[in-house]
Amino acid sequence: MMRQKLLGFFVLFLAAMSYGQTARYVYETYVNPDSINLVSMKMEKTFLDIKGNKSLFISENKLIKDSLFASLKPEEKVNNKKEEKDFSKSGARKRIEPTFFEYFITKNIPEQKVYYYDRVGGKQIYYQEDRPLKWEITNSIEKQNGYSAQKATVTFGGRIWTAWFTKDINVSDGPYKFSGLPGLIVKLEDDNGDYKFDLVKKIIVQNSFEEPVSSDAKQSTRINFHGDKAALELEFNKNRKSMAGNNGGGMQDFGGGRQGGMNGGGMRGNGGRGMHRGGMGMDGGNNSFPMQSSGSGNVPFNAGSQNPIELK
Repeated sequence: MMRQKLLGFFVLFLAAMSYGQTARYVYETYVNPDSINLVSMKMEKTFLDIKGNKSLFISENKLIKDSLFASLKPEEKVNNKKEEKDFSKSGARKRIEPTFFEYFITKNIPEQKVYYYDRVGGKQIYYQEDRPLKWEITNSIEKQNGYSAQKATVTFGGRIWTAWFTKDINVSDGPYKFSGLPGLIVKLEDDNGDYKFDLVKKIIVQNSFEEPVSSDAKQSTRINFHGDKAALELEFNKNRKSMAGNNGGGMQDFGGGRQGGMNGGGMRGNGGRGMHRGGMGMDGGNNSFPMQSSGSGNVPFNAGSQNPIELK
């Protein structure tokens, strides 16, 4: 009887421990910032965080930025201490660097529901992806990034994509909006060679930072997303000018930057929009976050608007 109680306690303990854990799949992501001119590929890391039946796709630079800004809020300091320590241990840069992915994507894995989140002027806006992925799974099997992987192809967003997935990792997910294969995608690239995702490692993160979804987030559709986002920006700029006038012109202008990320609907960054601070619900100009070089081929700040991941 005592042995059964101890076994039951041990099972519950493991379940509780696993519930608080996030499996983070780290991809080295290569982007061609300009498909017209001959330029070198740029690399940054992107994360696929899986916790239970849900996942979060986000770039490392955006996650660092959002978590650092969120940690400035007293009520969130405790929750984010562990994440900050993890970044510190991994040698993450303290200064904020730009990203090609100035947005985040969540998925409900069993239901294959995909949600795209962006922010304009402190207002969150999102849509649910309405185009199901129609994969063509081939019989080709090769070793990819250390895994026995099978080849699949799909046409999505105006590009033809080739994915290599492994059944060794029983997770029907992958980077960006890609999911639905009988295993985790360990390699993904488009036919033009503009985008490439390579799985390099898996880590377990305790109490990982989770992107907040605002209760007043504006729901849009993929078709109307660009127009709704532009309307939010116009409203934000109008309110900002009004507030600046009420303050006698003393309000600092945060909106002059150019957004570095590429949005999921294939729209290019708008010149009047600053780089958003996702964790704080604020927008800031790119002069607040200067470009730096870490010797690893960092993305130039405005490169993200030149070659969107979705062409249509």
